[in-house]
Amino acid sequence: MSTTLTRTRAGVGKDDGADAAGRPVTARRAPWPHRAATVLRRAVTGGAALLWTALVVVPVYWLVVTSLRSGTDFTTASPLVPPGRPTLANYRTVLDGDFATYLLNSAVVTMATVVFTVVVALMAAFAIVRDSGSRWSRVTFRLFLLGLAIPLQAVIIPVYLLIIRMRLYDSLAAIVLPSVAFALPITVLILVSFLRDVPRSLFEAMVVDGAGDWRMLVSLAAPLARPALVTVAVYDGLQVWNGFLFPLILTQSGDKAVLPLALTLYRGQFGINVPATMAAVVLSTLPVLVVFVLARRQLVAGLTAGFSK
Repeated sequence: MSTTLTRTRAGVGKDDGADAAGRPVTARRAPWPHRAATVLRRAVTGGAALLWTALVVVPVYWLVVTSLRSGTDFTTASPLVPPGRPTLANYRTVLDGDFATYLLNSAVVTMATVVFTVVVALMAAFAIVRDSGSRWSRVTFRLFLLGLAIPLQAVIIPVYLLIIRMRLYDSLAAIVLPSVAFALPITVLILVSFLRDVPRSLFEAMVVDGAGDWRMLVSLAAPLARPALVTVAVYDGLQVWNGFLFPLILTQSGDKAVLPLALTLYRGQFGINVPATMAAVVLSTLPVLVVFVLARRQLVAGLTAGFSK
């Protein structure tokens, strides 16, 4: 009996690659068509990734390299070859002009639009979520969703006439107000989707403690919705920073121009001095890049949270 137990225990320690008789068993390989399909799929995926990277990196590289060229180097050298003698003269030319005014206008318009949009959207989303069973709440939410279906270009003439009658034409407020109106639908949609995942027991606990709606909004909804707030703030800010149609239609003075509109003025001012225009583009991109780098973690958290239901 001891001999049998010894053999059984020895059999337990055998390699999984052997059969009952102790003969080695060769692991089966996948059929050749399957292996070929896997290799082909990986090659296509890798090629698509490289193509996407090239489409993103090459224009940025050309933009930066061109901004460091002199006028003569730009017309004679290859576009993708690094400049032999890099120069910062183009950046000095841009900064010596009215670039600071255009940058300040863009910053004021973007910050004002983001603050008004986030505050109004947070209050609207909180009211919709807290009173989700009400008919008026459902109707209000559907009206916000309807705003997503209205293209900006289709209503630019009514917006222009409305701004004229409000006597706000050729002012920064003429850009801020329509920008807030068109940013509200998507902002409310994201915040409502996020706040719906907040447990109702938290709101009920604050009601038991005697908290009102404003206290729940400030002390509970706003802190819990911080990732979503950062997400919509970055998204709305990027849209307003790059906005071109509203500044083009609703302003005309040079001192009210924002950066996207001012870049067209630079092209006329510098003539064929493309390197100076590229330098202005690089400088206008840096603030957005800094904001994105600082808020990237909150941005990713807001994009992945609040949509589990």
